[in-house]
Amino acid sequence: MSRSKTFFVTGTDTEVGKTAVSCALLEAAAARGLSTAAVKPVAAGCDAQGQNEDALALIAHMSTELDYAQVNPVALAPPIAPHIAAARAGRLIQVSRLAGICRGVTNGGADFVLVEGAGGWRVPVSPRETLADLAVELRAGVILVVAMRLGCINHALLTAEAIMRDGLPLAGWVANQPGARMECHEENVSTLQRLLPAPCLGEIPHLAPWDARAAAQSLDLEPLVGA
Repeated sequence: MSRSKTFFVTGTDTEVGKTAVSCALLEAAAARGLSTAAVKPVAAGCDAQGQNEDALALIAHMSTELDYAQVNPVALAPPIAPHIAAARAGRLIQVSRLAGICRGVTNGGADFVLVEGAGGWRVPVSPRETLADLAVELRAGVILVVAMRLGCINHALLTAEAIMRDGLPLAGWVANQPGARMECHEENVSTLQRLLPAPCLGEIPHLAPWDARAAAQSLDLEPLVGA
């Protein structure tokens, strides 16, 4: 690629596999010979060292060496809504500051950069701002992770509408199976392929144990980065 490609990864809800899919996307990009980097700007739920397992997973699967604070600048201890965790800690999260940190990574020279959100599209980070505001400030194409379970069609379509209403392109979506295969799986995927205004980058089956490199084999990045 002639210059870095940056994408914001969001999900139809929390616990849909955003980090797992992000790691698979990083591995798929690496398999194409691209250098990779990732940012988890806000994470709620940390270990005794103040580190979040999702951020650590991204670090393990990207090729660029970054300090933990660059990957996860806002690490909040309790696994609750970020704006509530921040308020309890007496912190004010500012989207402009997060955007500056993200740009430090996106301008760092990696070919393929992911910025992973927390929860769904409209998750608040402060009384007045959401993570959607960060994606808008970065002007990044959005990758939507759809958890293939009952209700996924409605959740995916509403999220896609919100993304486009905010003026951002839906660059692609991934059908992720975080648990047991849902009934009528193929019919649901087919419906989403017909109704979502973006290419499906792949269907990732439920893998136990999880293997990002194996999952990457189910992904096609050509709609994102070209041949």
